[in-house]
Amino acid sequence: MKKKLLGYYDYTVVLTYCGMLFAFYGILRVICQDYWEAVICLMLAGICDMFDGAVASTKTRDDKEKRFGIQIDSLSDLISFGMLPGIFVYMITEKSVVAGIISSLFVLCALIRLAYFNVLEEERQKETAEKRKSYLGVPVTTIAVLLPVFYMVYDYRIYRGVAAFPILLILMGTGFLLPVEIKKPGWAGKFCLVILGIAEMLGMIFFRGWALV
Repeated sequence: MKKKLLGYYDYTVVLTYCGMLFAFYGILRVICQDYWEAVICLMLAGICDMFDGAVASTKTRDDKEKRFGIQIDSLSDLISFGMLPGIFVYMITEKSVVAGIISSLFVLCALIRLAYFNVLEEERQKETAEKRKSYLGVPVTTIAVLLPVFYMVYDYRIYRGVAAFPILLILMGTGFLLPVEIKKPGWAGKFCLVILGIAEMLGMIFFRGWALV
């Protein structure tokens, strides 16, 4: 029996798909210069990415499903944590040529990092069924924590220099490609990141009087 549609659509990939949709909508908000909404979308994409692997691991998947999960997760991450932050920084610097070049290189670094991760992950899954315990290079999702902080500092007029945004991309892009082993956060670490995200959102609401519709 032939499939009606290509791909997989069970609960194991729902969070990955939702994360990509949040990110793409965030890009649209950046284009409209609605930066706060874009930041919220970036954070929501980060939360989706944080838990999609845990959800996927609850089901026994065949080899094709596992390989599909690896590919779709990285493709979604490229949009969420590569393109969205890159376009964000380009727009907030008023389409500076320098910022445009830095943003482009940042997306390239994210692309290389994610493609290399896919190669390593497929090899690792052939050798062992154990869960990954560490990452090689700074995870691209880190930008979903740092960029909102930078924007809050900027928007609350603590520091109004837009140069901080391209510098952030330079540091993050370099971190993506450094062969540094970073321990994967457990449930306690993920919980702390969620609390940090909630604190950031509450800060936005408190200081901006932002109405969530």
